[in-house]
Amino acid sequence: MSNTGTWMQRVAQDWLVLELAAGSGATALGITTGLQFLPVLLLTPMAGLVADRMPKQRLLQLTNVGMALPAAVLGVLAVTGTAEVWHVWVLAMLLGAASAFDGPARQSFVSELVEPADLTNAVGLNSASFNAARLVGPGLAGLLIAAFGGGAVATGWVILLNAVSYAAPIWSLRHLDASRIDAAAPADRGPGAIREGVAYVRARPDLLLVLGMVFFAGTFGLNFQITSALMATEVFGKGPEEFGLLGTFLAIGSLTGSLLAARRSQVRHRLVVGSALAFGTSVVLAGLMPTYLAFAVLAPVTGLTALTFITSANTYMQLHVDAGVRGRVMALYLMIFMGGTPVGAPIIGWIGEEYGARWTLLGGGLITIAGVALSAVLYLRLEKARRARAQEPAEGHLEAAPAAF
Repeated sequence: MSNTGTWMQRVAQDWLVLELAAGSGATALGITTGLQFLPVLLLTPMAGLVADRMPKQRLLQLTNVGMALPAAVLGVLAVTGTAEVWHVWVLAMLLGAASAFDGPARQSFVSELVEPADLTNAVGLNSASFNAARLVGPGLAGLLIAAFGGGAVATGWVILLNAVSYAAPIWSLRHLDASRIDAAAPADRGPGAIREGVAYVRARPDLLLVLGMVFFAGTFGLNFQITSALMATEVFGKGPEEFGLLGTFLAIGSLTGSLLAARRSQVRHRLVVGSALAFGTSVVLAGLMPTYLAFAVLAPVTGLTALTFITSANTYMQLHVDAGVRGRVMALYLMIFMGGTPVGAPIIGWIGEEYGARWTLLGGGLITIAGVALSAVLYLRLEKARRARAQEPAEGHLEAAPAAF
């Protein structure tokens, strides 16, 4: 329920910005997205440490309340006709701050709810649930906005529905059986805990490879809320219904990808690399589509490749790190995955205004492909150096190499 509301608000918030910032909608949309993800870049390292120190069941209840309040305020402002662009920007930052603490706790909480042998399946099913909501939310938001009149006031009612939807996870978390949660031991409260997590990742070339690809894809490729809005309105001349349906078409592929991910027994870095390249290619192809129908038909393929990459990267990170640092490692993952958006979203928005909406996809896809290639080259060099060091005698013994795969 809450995920459905979240996807409804994403469409409604973007449409609200386009209504309020006539003539500079692309830039305003990029700034909105950037500000919403800026707290992820700034706060996620601390959020990961909090997730390693605090019971996640309690922490997630607090973060859901923290996300519901900005949505309620923005909805009221839009419904009363008093919303301005700067209101959206401030409230997007507050929502992003709560999300920054929610992400690491939620990601690492999965491994406390299921056995290690079921983790790949659990991550896939979690993604399936998320994308089932994504399948319904955008299309429903577009229909409701149109039904309520299509203006800023209409978006406010949709955003208020999202605020109410946060009651579902709060209730669910309160009623979980705490005795069946396999919680990791709390991290030490001494200094240097965040640096310990960074050092752990730096010593692992395989984790650095995944994080490098995640940065390029997340920063320049996964900007569908901007690119779809610009393509629907500026290239194809469509309204809120067609814009919302694009999110639904993307979700068809994403849901398929998440269900396929749930069937895998293991995830190797080859799958992460291959799915990242396929995703970048599909984004480039989307930018070349001549009609709205062709763009919509390709959207499920883009969603499938995107979700396969996201799920495989997420699962690989969770399966190949120690439980005691999982919260901090997943915080770094989310910081890189989502924290690049404050940089990438305004750039994508500016490209859309200066060179046209198609180049938001063409440029994003090409940069993603180049980033995957660069990450792979750096990985091979680091892995070669690590193996060379492991073969050198050190004080009478050989250094133990980490089990990467």
